[in-house]
Amino acid sequence: MTAATAPRLEDHPLVAAARRLADDVLAPAAEAHDRTGVTPEAIAAVKASGVLGVNAPVAYGGSGAPAAVGREVAEILAGACCSTFFVQAQHHSPVRDLVAGAEAARERWLRPLAEGTALAGIAFSHLRAYPKLPVRATPLAGGGVRFDGRVPWYTGWGLNDVFLLGGATEEGEVVFAVARPREQPGLTPTGPLRLAALTGTRTVGLVLDGLTVAEEDIVVRQPYEEWARADRPKNTNTNPAVFGVARAALDLLDASGDAEAKETAGVLREGLDGARRDAYALVDEVPAGERLEDRLAVKTRAYDLMRAATTAAIVAGGGRAFALSAPAQRLAREGLFLVVQGQTAEVRAAHLAALRG
Repeated sequence: MTAATAPRLEDHPLVAAARRLADDVLAPAAEAHDRTGVTPEAIAAVKASGVLGVNAPVAYGGSGAPAAVGREVAEILAGACCSTFFVQAQHHSPVRDLVAGAEAARERWLRPLAEGTALAGIAFSHLRAYPKLPVRATPLAGGGVRFDGRVPWYTGWGLNDVFLLGGATEEGEVVFAVARPREQPGLTPTGPLRLAALTGTRTVGLVLDGLTVAEEDIVVRQPYEEWARADRPKNTNTNPAVFGVARAALDLLDASGDAEAKETAGVLREGLDGARRDAYALVDEVPAGERLEDRLAVKTRAYDLMRAATTAAIVAGGGRAFALSAPAQRLAREGLFLVVQGQTAEVRAAHLAALRG
């Protein structure tokens, strides 16, 4: 297939579905979601759109779409309402882990997640604190595992149907299991966390005091170092949401009617398109775990461009941009959130070095 005959990304049915979801549901409600929370109605629309199965296998009811389609969908949703985007973004990690995980858990849980009838959350970023054990996993004699400790961040409480919980054993094994996100013996949520951005994601902490999960719901058991080797390079790649939020800010500039704002948008868009090409080429063409410095360099470049785009939207909007009903201030705060979301020590060091430079 030549470049001339290759299907265009924007013509993919899921990209079109994401645009309809963004235009008809998410963008009109973005400021309300930011202030008072993502609604069950919005999540129902996300489920109905098909985007939850974008990269899930066709055999289980997903779309099996190329990675580029998943990235484009993520950009569209993040630019429309980053709170809703971030709630649904959690869903795709459990899907990937179930595909490669234990058969019993895969056969029980993958189909509803791939079809989008169930929305999944995640609770495992605390594993990166190892050898500290914020969440301790203890194998049970009759099968299954017990979890004890505290999950500092859990997104989508009251919206998710299931979640993937990770813990580590005293012996250095990582255990991932599927559980129900509801108050129950061994699991108590904290109150909602008040955040400077994305408060609407219904984020809480989870207190675990003997939460038990059956053997058939265990997805992965593996040595910590094996898990960490695969996990560490992931956050060196640029989150597509960065490009989505930056694009939304540039669209505000284009729509302002101000000639200087539009000129600024044109210059920044050219730079953003270049960073996007470089970031995605590293993902698509370079084996995972290689050229990490290049990945971090383009990631920090994308951060700079997103910050410039959201700042320009504030500048062009003037004092009006600070009203809670104004998209510019929301996009600026969402951009700040994305700077620290998924941050590792390597990402932090690279970003600070870039800022010093």
